[in-house]
Amino acid sequence: MRERNSYPEIPEKYLDEFIGRALSEDIGTGDITSEILIPSDLQGRAFLLVKDRGVLAGIDVARKVFLRVDPSLRVELHFADGARVKSGDRVADISGRVTGILKAERTALNILQRLSGIATQTAKYVAKTRGLAVKVADTRKTTPGLRMLEKYAVRMGGGYNHRLDMSDGILIKDNHLAAQRTLGKSLKDAVIAAKKKAPSGLPVEVEVTSVDEALSAAEAGADIIMLDNMTPEEMSRAVSVLPPGIKTEASGGVTLANIRAVASTGVDIVSVGALTHSPKVLDISLELEPQMLKLF
Repeated sequence: MRERNSYPEIPEKYLDEFIGRALSEDIGTGDITSEILIPSDLQGRAFLLVKDRGVLAGIDVARKVFLRVDPSLRVELHFADGARVKSGDRVADISGRVTGILKAERTALNILQRLSGIATQTAKYVAKTRGLAVKVADTRKTTPGLRMLEKYAVRMGGGYNHRLDMSDGILIKDNHLAAQRTLGKSLKDAVIAAKKKAPSGLPVEVEVTSVDEALSAAEAGADIIMLDNMTPEEMSRAVSVLPPGIKTEASGGVTLANIRAVASTGVDIVSVGALTHSPKVLDISLELEPQMLKLF
């Protein structure tokens, strides 16, 4: 698992390609409604309005969307990613051609609402573990094509990133072990083989479902042991009997209602798929200011 600040900034090339795909998907051959109804030389100002309490993420990506559609637009940001926002906060002003503003509106909002929803969800989980020496981490349960941005949003909410992709660490899961068993290999055999073949510096993590399996994984040299779908009592016991120096991760069925109990077992990491696979978007809208509309 990576620290919050251990990933580099999101590459511009990635953002350019992503924004291009997102705009192409939404605009198609053109915003026919605006082209019919709104003069191309109508100028105005709009603002992005937050309608709920949460954590902002993706505001600079939204800015890039507006400028990609119309480089002549002026976008002024009033809040940065990671900021706590509340209903009524005006997080950005956009001024210039109204047709450009409206053409970019939905794509910019979709990104901003989604990422802010993830950051807000993460912040809620992190708050539940306050005072405990544990890290709340995401998983690979992300929207295809959005992983880098969604994991960025997790960091903005105070969480940590698990593997960015499957090359980012060795994680022996239940299906790997099932395949190994058909070959006559045990959990311990799988860990030993992974440790032997792992690239230098790459940790080996293994998923277990019982205290006995956790001990077998430790004896084989696992660096991290994932306690999967175990009760808090089982997790506490596993943590207490494992040798010092082995990190433990709790995973499976973690919710806002039970994360405090899970985190209190002494595990080092709690991974939560819900951070990215089912957050509620943060309600943000774009509002045109009629009094600022002018023909030039």
